[in-house]
Amino acid sequence: MTAHEGSEHAERAEQRGIGEATLEQFRADVRRLSTEYMTGEPLAMFREMRRVRDRILEALDRRQWPRDASELYLMAGCLNALMAAAATNLGVYDGAEELIRSGWAYATIIDHHPLMARLRLCAAYTAYWDGRPQQSVNLARSGLEFLTDGQNAAQLHLYVGLASARLGDAEEARRQIAAARDARERDHRDELLAIGGEFGFSAAAQSYYAGFTLSVAGAAEAAAELEQATGLYRAGPEPGEHHSRRCQMLAHTDLAIARLRSGTLDAVTSALEPVMALAPGERTSVQLQRLSVLREELAGTIFRGSPRARELAEQLEDFARDAGVPPASG
Repeated sequence: MTAHEGSEHAERAEQRGIGEATLEQFRADVRRLSTEYMTGEPLAMFREMRRVRDRILEALDRRQWPRDASELYLMAGCLNALMAAAATNLGVYDGAEELIRSGWAYATIIDHHPLMARLRLCAAYTAYWDGRPQQSVNLARSGLEFLTDGQNAAQLHLYVGLASARLGDAEEARRQIAAARDARERDHRDELLAIGGEFGFSAAAQSYYAGFTLSVAGAAEAAAELEQATGLYRAGPEPGEHHSRRCQMLAHTDLAIARLRSGTLDAVTSALEPVMALAPGERTSVQLQRLSVLREELAGTIFRGSPRARELAEQLEDFARDAGVPPASG
């Protein structure tokens, strides 16, 4: 009787709630969405991410082998991270944070440190644009407890630096830029980097964030770093990289801000050309916040009474009006 009971239990245990073909489709979907998000419109991408994530959650509700469940939790956590990034770009901060908390639960179940680090990065990103720089610093530092080497560790360092610059600590901002370069030089491989797309961090993006951080810190060399970033974007991704169109446009925007601060209005217009050509669905809340900084600079004393400055400010107002998303507060 005991042997029969054991046999019957084994028969139930070996029942697999998902097939290999479906798992492979989920893997392909996550890779595709991570890559397409780099250039896609956030709202449309969010809806597609939610569709795939909901299918994965339905699969998790069925009996799964432990290794299948672990992979499904990883993919669900990755999709929550992607959806949180999209929500932040749409200015929906509360929604982004709820998605991050759900993703954190999945990452904790499987004790996946790279995913934990990524979710801390997402949370730091959301806190920064929601006007909470100290919380952004704390979250990014927390992420570095789970990941110390490689591209995504570099990104965490840069968010510590960016938020520190916003808090007025220019010295710490510079230290974190240097720490990010060191982290990138220490090679690291994990499952998230293998997915690619949004889960990587290109050399161009690293240069942009360094320039952005220097700009927020008021450093004179910000323009040179941002010039380098826009040049790297023009040159195209390096092998194994993907370029984010949003980061590329932000690099152009921050370059325009840096040029404006040096009083070169004509060069501002040149830097903004690709930004002003963005379709309404590509105009994110984050992008609008950076353009609002530019508008404030245009209203400064040095450009007061300039017809060209007034014309550019009007163009920026029209750009924001057509976007359909609120500007971020940060």
